[in-house]
Amino acid sequence: MRLFSWLVSLVRLLFYTGLFAVGIMIAACCLMIFHISRDLPKLPSPLSRIIETPQSLIYAADGQVLITLGEKTSVSLDMVSPDFLNAIVATEDHRFFEHHGVNKLRTLKALYITLFEPGRIEGASTITQQLAKNLFFSFEKTWQRKFKEMLVAFQIEQANTKEQILEAYINQIHFGAGAQGIERAARMYFDKPAQDLTLPEAALLAGLPKSPTQYNPFRHYDKALSRRRVVLNRMVAAGFISANEAAKTDALCPELHDGRKDARTGSYFIDAMIQELIKMYGEDVVYHGGIKVYSTMDSRLQADARTAVMDGMARLDELMGLDQGVGDKPQAALVAIDTASGAVKAMVGGRDYYTSEFNRALNSRRQAGSGFKPFLYYAAFKDRKLHPASVFQDRPVAIPIKGAPDWYPQNFERRYKGPMILKQALIHSVNSIAAQVVVDVGPAAVVDVAQACGVKSQLKSVYSVALGTSDVSVMDMAVGFSTLASLGICHKPFLFWRVEDARGRVLFEHIVKDRRVLDAATAFQVVDMMQGVVDFGSGRGVRRLGFKRPAAGKTGTTDNYNDAWFTGFTPSLCVSVWTGYDKKKKLKDKNRRGITGGRGAVPIWTDFMIRAMKNEPERDFLMPPDIRYEIVGKTTGCLADFRQNQNRVDGTDAPQPVADSSGTIRVALKKGQKPCRGY
Repeated sequence: MRLFSWLVSLVRLLFYTGLFAVGIMIAACCLMIFHISRDLPKLPSPLSRIIETPQSLIYAADGQVLITLGEKTSVSLDMVSPDFLNAIVATEDHRFFEHHGVNKLRTLKALYITLFEPGRIEGASTITQQLAKNLFFSFEKTWQRKFKEMLVAFQIEQANTKEQILEAYINQIHFGAGAQGIERAARMYFDKPAQDLTLPEAALLAGLPKSPTQYNPFRHYDKALSRRRVVLNRMVAAGFISANEAAKTDALCPELHDGRKDARTGSYFIDAMIQELIKMYGEDVVYHGGIKVYSTMDSRLQADARTAVMDGMARLDELMGLDQGVGDKPQAALVAIDTASGAVKAMVGGRDYYTSEFNRALNSRRQAGSGFKPFLYYAAFKDRKLHPASVFQDRPVAIPIKGAPDWYPQNFERRYKGPMILKQALIHSVNSIAAQVVVDVGPAAVVDVAQACGVKSQLKSVYSVALGTSDVSVMDMAVGFSTLASLGICHKPFLFWRVEDARGRVLFEHIVKDRRVLDAATAFQVVDMMQGVVDFGSGRGVRRLGFKRPAAGKTGTTDNYNDAWFTGFTPSLCVSVWTGYDKKKKLKDKNRRGITGGRGAVPIWTDFMIRAMKNEPERDFLMPPDIRYEIVGKTTGCLADFRQNQNRVDGTDAPQPVADSSGTIRVALKKGQKPCRGY
């Protein structure tokens, strides 16, 4: 009896304790709801005004508005194809007409993931909840934000009919290609009003909101059709269409509207910037979050770059004897970077955006040829006794490769000139000497220097990397040479300075960080050699075409003439230019001669730089304090006669004068480095 009484008391205690705990939890939930509800946004009336968020704006560096995102056109439900309404409900929220704003099963699943999988905030968004997101002006993904959305969803459901909610929703969905709302999407993709959409068209559009970029039918038609198949299957499961109708529809391929130029930005630069913003904030925020983006684009330089590429391509077509009607023509890409910050000032990804939106400046990887040699020479000068006046023999060489045939690097001109200093070897792009140097320093050292300078593409640690056999992007070359231009200060390239939300609060701001990756004096020696390329060597077309300011650079041409490069810089602006066919086809002129970087890329670079630097003050490269200039023989590396005599008069210790019939040249030497050693 006592045991029974004790058990009854225990049960009673547990019951009241549990009841008390539940009461505490209910009170806590009520307090939390009361606290959070004070910060809830006010519902618009009528609900259709929920889509009246400010449009997102992208500005140029000078404050000019470059583009407006998220233009909207609102239509009523009776002006929309029933097939689309069924498709979007089946795809996004098949229980839309049954729940009261929240799908309980999906919410429980999302709650479990959020609580028990740290780092993941899972959504369970119904159509009503997705609509509620538009009332919030912060874009963080937190459980508090999701809870607020749920409360707002309840409010929306209480104050509006399902038809009003669905109408507001279909007018705010983002479909990609700048189309927000079903009416604009229908006209964008099919050139017809939303009420005239057929089932094949409606189902395709209903699949786009999941990922408008990934399923964009203009770019990824097959993926869009695959996504449409998912939509059709969901329509069958929801009872909107039969399996037979789905199969027949799946076999149809709707024709897209081809006169869609206005649907796109018309700019490789803006496209790249939008893609980066989407990675940061998502498409909803970018296209209808009312954000303001302050880009690095200089409108004048961007126009100059586009003009230089278009004119350069016209000249190249003429040089190659290509008629205007020829479909397969060479392409070009250009990137211009501010050396002091890494800000991208201009970008062109092809000869005609509307013919091909593929951005060759960022997404194409091509061999840089001899354009990669400056990284080799920095590696050679860094920790060794080599310097610009060191002498090497230009001769046939055979380099043993472990487990593979010997490597026989060939000079571009297929002839050899004997002894010469390393500065001359770079000026005239002598491959046999570059090969000897890379054997001395090792390919890993060259890769390390290039990557330190900001080259992001994967590089192969093989001897031929010194001759540019690894594939790199135009952006890679612009960033890498910009590091040389700033004498070893590397800046990460970026496309926008600041992002603000619709209320003007700063979401992101780029802070320029100087990161020293190269020794300044050694970098200056390489830059001085590259000035020689522009003044006397393979890049001398820059001077011949009229650009007289201090400049340095390097041409690049692949052995088969598939790629022609020139990357060069002034102290303030670094520009890389590439020309070639997309499908790696030889660049040849009317006489069947190969077109080099000096003939294909240099004219575009020079045309752009003459325009870009027109109103800028002229500056020379700053010489570090531990650098001095010497005049040496081009083949001996020894001090010129007149300097030798001067040294003797001054009583200083100097090597004996050596006559050099090839002439003399100025070289930059660091403290402690002496010419005429080891010859």
